[in-house]
Amino acid sequence: MPKTRQQKEEQVIRLTEQLQAAKSVVFADYKGLTMSQLSQLRNQLSEVGGKLSVTKNNLLKISLQSTNYQLPTTLYEGPIATLIASDDEIAPIKVLVKALKDFQIGKVKAGILEGEVLDEYKLVQLANLPTKDELRAKVVGSLGAPLYGIVGVLQANIRNLVYALDQVRIMRGGE
Repeated sequence: MPKTRQQKEEQVIRLTEQLQAAKSVVFADYKGLTMSQLSQLRNQLSEVGGKLSVTKNNLLKISLQSTNYQLPTTLYEGPIATLIASDDEIAPIKVLVKALKDFQIGKVKAGILEGEVLDEYKLVQLANLPTKDELRAKVVGSLGAPLYGIVGVLQANIRNLVYALDQVRIMRGGE
């Protein structure tokens, strides 16, 4: 059953609010995905704080006009799935790009991150970046490496002193 004008207006208002509150937004071509693949993708995205929705292009265009984002007109060609990330900006993008690559169907078209419009190339680059936890682990490892080196050097000096004293003891005939 077709939606009434009032339902469409409510959907535009809801979508506009979600777009304005989002930390990042990605628009993807999902053509060719089965319902089970789409459902699986939605579940994976919800685990990392993302929400994937399919909206009519005209309603999406109206919502985007009210948010003042300048997106390419080619965005509205074909079916569009909208990923809205509310918690982590990058994790849902990583999941979406990986899933589309695994399914070998669809692609990301454009996105918005901190008010900047991103093309497909930049979105794929973002998806290939390490996560926040991986970066934190690298920083901690980098900070800890010199400390481990100092501990090793200090232990070596003490170990050498023990070996020298042991040799002196053996030379003097002690056991």
